[in-house]
Amino acid sequence: MILQRIGNRGLFLGSFFDGAARKSPYQRITLDHELDIAPELGSDLTVYACANLVAEMASALRDQNVRPGDKVAVYKQDCFDIFLLMCAVARIGAVPVALSPSLDGETVTRLLERCAWPHLITDEKKLREELPAEVAGRCARVLLVTGEAEGATPLRRNPATHPRPFARPRADRPALLTHTSGTTDVPKLVVHTARSLRARYRPQALGARLLIRGRETLAVRVSFVHSRLVTALAIALDRGFPIVITRDATPQRIADIFAEVKPGVLEAHPNTFVEWETLADDPRGPLSNVLAVSSTFDAIHPRTVQRILGASHRRRPFHLQLYGQSEIGPTVGRATSRRRAMSADGRCVGFPFPGMTAVRVVDRDGRTPGPGTPGFIEVRSDGRALTYFGEDARFRRQLDDGWWRMGDVGHRTRWGCLHVSDREVDVIPGFGSALEAEDTLMSRLDALLEVVVVPGEEGAPTPVVVTRDDTPLDPDRWTAATAGLPAMRPPVQLRLAELPRTATAKVRRLELARRLWAPDSGARPAT
Repeated sequence: MILQRIGNRGLFLGSFFDGAARKSPYQRITLDHELDIAPELGSDLTVYACANLVAEMASALRDQNVRPGDKVAVYKQDCFDIFLLMCAVARIGAVPVALSPSLDGETVTRLLERCAWPHLITDEKKLREELPAEVAGRCARVLLVTGEAEGATPLRRNPATHPRPFARPRADRPALLTHTSGTTDVPKLVVHTARSLRARYRPQALGARLLIRGRETLAVRVSFVHSRLVTALAIALDRGFPIVITRDATPQRIADIFAEVKPGVLEAHPNTFVEWETLADDPRGPLSNVLAVSSTFDAIHPRTVQRILGASHRRRPFHLQLYGQSEIGPTVGRATSRRRAMSADGRCVGFPFPGMTAVRVVDRDGRTPGPGTPGFIEVRSDGRALTYFGEDARFRRQLDDGWWRMGDVGHRTRWGCLHVSDREVDVIPGFGSALEAEDTLMSRLDALLEVVVVPGEEGAPTPVVVTRDDTPLDPDRWTAATAGLPAMRPPVQLRLAELPRTATAKVRRLELARRLWAPDSGARPAT
């Protein structure tokens, strides 16, 4: 789109911290953990320290004969140094392949094979406990950032080394491979370019500049391998925001951190925000300074928005909803105030960015798209990825004359607002919107931590519920909460840990339905 293209020279991971280090070298980056590759630096870093660390690790990679154009997979224990290693790989002109620590060894092996067995950066624990033995002998080279193992080479930084300059590739060449959530299948590898990353950055940066005028502390709990982290950090670095990055999302730990730093902007997965609702009751006021709550990965429950914004002491706190996908970035967005949080329709995800993105809803089953007859959602943006690595035909099947099919169904209102009803693969015939039913149940039952409506036996809609502290679901309250909703089977109660989830905390609905009705699942109604 025209405003994404003008002067788009790319957003390069290899020089990600360089500009900020020159402009604001002492800009703080605070972690809730130490870096595996440099534990001596502690958890209080600066942009300058991160830039130096990236340069040192890039030199270490060159010393191990990693060359421009090589693919280098990063799969290690969860830590912010995953992102720093991705930047180091890109700094020497190689292409980082970012693999979530939550992926199992079998899935990682299949992705490595798809990449023709690239260089692999990992650690002793992952190599010994999760990856099959064949990996060490088939990858171009296995580089260990911690520990030692036969057939693997230690990868260590040398602070005394002379940093090599950034090897700037063409902006339209592959610059980063990330994977999809894998909610329905083995994850696909999405190929990003520096130009597509910059195109994604622009609408988000514009929204942040219009809505956030002052200098705020940004608190981030986002998967370290997700492309969203690239744009979120790029905006914060450009604006000079102090940054707090956490890997522990448990409410108790987050409450301690937020009570001390009092962040002004929160960025996390929607399901993470649901767990953080309890922070609103903390007497230390960990949410008291929140100005903006941002969620990009999926729609967020109105109850959650109201709880978090309601705990803020700021005059006009707001929620910024961005609807997008790994393959194309954010495409529509909207802002919701505290006053309108509960009255807002949780299925309304917003409007396209003028001059940057476009959206349309096309007929499904020959019926005009509307509230009761959702159509296929398609979007356009220069933030669209190049392809799926090794699966170009699969990528092309989702394109229609430049329009990208999101895999969701929904409709647009007469004012142009996009409403998302369900994922295409999750539609339950004759039920209506499962996501809308879930929003309603969450708003009526404070005890719910999660509710997911999946097709049960013979396709009948079955709610799977998780309650706070695993307290038994009250049958009378459940009956009252379901009044006016389409008929469902009795709810099945699980613990949060029993839900199959992706790296971005989304529930894998098809896998949940499969597990739920397996003969040995032991699933029982909650009421």
